[in-house]
Amino acid sequence: MQISKLFDGDKTVLSYEIFPPKRNDSIDKIYDTIEKLSDLNPDFISVTYGACGNIADSKTADIAQLIKDKYNIESVAHLTCINTGKEELDYILNDLESKGIENILALRGDINPDIKPKKEFKYASELATYIIKRGGFYVSGACYPEVHVEAEDSIADIKNLKKKVDCGVSHLISQLFFDNEVFYAFKDRARAADINVPIEAGIMPVTNKKQIERMVTLCGASLPAKFVKVLQKYEDKPEALVDAGIAYAVNQIVDLVANGVDGIHLYTMNNPYVARKITESVKNIL
Repeated sequence: MQISKLFDGDKTVLSYEIFPPKRNDSIDKIYDTIEKLSDLNPDFISVTYGACGNIADSKTADIAQLIKDKYNIESVAHLTCINTGKEELDYILNDLESKGIENILALRGDINPDIKPKKEFKYASELATYIIKRGGFYVSGACYPEVHVEAEDSIADIKNLKKKVDCGVSHLISQLFFDNEVFYAFKDRARAADINVPIEAGIMPVTNKKQIERMVTLCGASLPAKFVKVLQKYEDKPEALVDAGIAYAVNQIVDLVANGVDGIHLYTMNNPYVARKITESVKNIL
């Protein structure tokens, strides 16, 4: 099923992101996570791409297949291109297709200083174009409410996003953000540029201080004053911070839904407890 078709109805789409276990971690834990998440009936689950985009370590395809075949939930396989050549990419696409995966989230991927980038694909738009020309998949893309950290400015960032959509990307998932006004301003810029595909808002419930510090460093997400106050008040109270992080995410979602967001993509961090708390709090408004 094409993911973008989920947005044809009146319901606000709710989806989750999970990641495969690291090389030395047991895969049983992710099976347990999927089991618990499936009970919450998300519209789809996306699966990130290995460790640092390394196909040798990735169980993405197998996990995406399990979600779809065992739990009858649509899955989206993430695929990065910065360290992937065409031969390897063809192998991955054939593997995904053989496992019945129909939807791919096409990403450039983070640059690993220890790995020299391949030259075939520099940008996610090039990867998306390659996949779409090959056929056999529906392609989603990422977008950045606070502007991609490497973009010259917001105008250049929207132009790059328009390239993705013009090449056939039919659904967008946003990078995480903590200030809804930032998302609304971004959405207005996108619609003004004739980017009319569904845009899901990426929400990450913050449950520990190290997590947020890492995300801010990687993504460049800004922290509104009210969010900083939450962190400062509960940073030394782990259980309270979990509850506060869940409450903040729920408040974000309620406001987003009230303002007509196409969908909510919850970055679960493989934590079904947090996903359940949030889902149960918002399920009646979606």
